[in-house]
Amino acid sequence: MLSFRALVSSALALTCVAALTPSPTRAADTTIVFGAALAATGRDAREGVLTKEGYEFWKDYVNAHGGIKAGGKTYKVEIQYADDETNAQTSAKLVEKFINQDHVNFILGPYGSATSFASAAVTERYKVPMVEGNGSSEKIFSQGFKYIFAVLSPAKRYLEGVLDMALHQKVKPKTVAIVAANDLFSIEVASGAAAYATAHGMTVVYNNKYPADTTDVSSIVSAIKASNPDIILNGGHLQDALLLQKSFKEQNVLAKAYGYSVGPDTPDFRKALGNDANYVLGGTQWSPTAKYRGAPGFITSSSEYAKQFEKKYGHVPDYHNAESSATCLAFQYAIQNAGSLDPQKVRDALASLNVVTFYGILKFDDRGINVFKPMAVNQIQKGNLVTVWPSAVQNAQPAYPAPDWSKR
Repeated sequence: MLSFRALVSSALALTCVAALTPSPTRAADTTIVFGAALAATGRDAREGVLTKEGYEFWKDYVNAHGGIKAGGKTYKVEIQYADDETNAQTSAKLVEKFINQDHVNFILGPYGSATSFASAAVTERYKVPMVEGNGSSEKIFSQGFKYIFAVLSPAKRYLEGVLDMALHQKVKPKTVAIVAANDLFSIEVASGAAAYATAHGMTVVYNNKYPADTTDVSSIVSAIKASNPDIILNGGHLQDALLLQKSFKEQNVLAKAYGYSVGPDTPDFRKALGNDANYVLGGTQWSPTAKYRGAPGFITSSSEYAKQFEKKYGHVPDYHNAESSATCLAFQYAIQNAGSLDPQKVRDALASLNVVTFYGILKFDDRGINVFKPMAVNQIQKGNLVTVWPSAVQNAQPAYPAPDWSKR
C-alpha cells in the first residue's frame, strides 16, 4: 500500500508533461461523454459494481427523458468505463487516457479515496471537472485542487451517528473500541469516531489499524474482546466488515452495538451473514426513507428512486448506488446552469451549485466537498435494512443493546 505522500508524487508525475492543454471535447456532438475508471477487479470490485449501477441508472433515466439541455442544445449521455483494478496508479492512468486519447467531456469518480485522489491530480492538471461520490477522505480536498467535487459527507462523520444514537438510549455506552483498515478513508473514519466519542464522555479502550488487504483479523478481534467495549466500530470496506463480523461470532465477542462504515447497507452483507447480520449498524450517506424533495429533471424523492432502482436492478439500492447517481446529477444541473460544455464554465457552475435532490443537498465548500449533507444510521433487523437515526428520517426504532449471538 503506497503512502499518501507517495500517491501524491506518483499521481502528479503522471501529468507532469510540457505545457499540456485540455484535449478537445465533444461539445460539437449531440452526446456528452463521461469517463469512469471503476474497480471491476480487486478488493473494491463489489463496491465498483454498485457505483456503476448508480451511474447507469442516472444515464438511462436521463436519456429516456429527453437528455440534458444546455445552451439551446439537447444532449444524450454516454459513459465509458475501464477497470482500475482497485489501484490508485491504474486509476490515474486510465483517467489520463480518457481525457487525452478518448476525448471525454468530463470524469465521474472511481470508488475509494486513494483512487479518487490519484484521479483528481490528473483532472486538475488537464482542467477537466471530476465529480465523485465514493471518496470522502478530506485529504483529497486539502491539496488546493479546483476541479474535484464530492457529493458525499466527509469520512470523519461516517460513524458519529452510531455513537449519537447509542448515547440517546436508556442504557448509555461508556466505552468504545475502534479498528480501521490502513487506508485514507478508513483512518479518517476512525479518527472522527474517536474524537466524537471522547468529546461526548466515552472512553476509547482500543484503537488500532490492520493492513488494507488483510484476510485474517483474528488477533485484532481477540484484542477487542479483551478490551470489553460497549460499542465496536470499524472504519473499512465490505470485505473487512464481513471478516470482522464472522470473527466476532467465532470468538463470542459481546457488545451492545457493532457499527461499520461500509457493509451493512449492501445486500451482500446480509446474504453472506444471515441472522448474524441482525442488529448491526452502519453509517449511511442516504436512506430510501429520507424526506428530501428534489428539484425537477430527475426522480425527486428517495422512496421513488428506491422503487424504480429496485425494479431495474432487482435489489433495493444502497447508499453507494444513490450517491453515484447523485454524482451524475451534480453534473446534470451544473451543465444546465452553465448552458455549455466548456470545462471551465461547468467547473464554475459546480462550485456555485446549491440544489436539493432525492439524495439531499448538493452544495460544495471552497474545497469542493459537501459538508452540508447529514449522515444517517441504518440497522439490520430481522434480515431487513431499516433506518433508525436520526428521528427525522427513521422508519424503525433502534434495536439496542444487541442480544447474545444465540438469540439473533
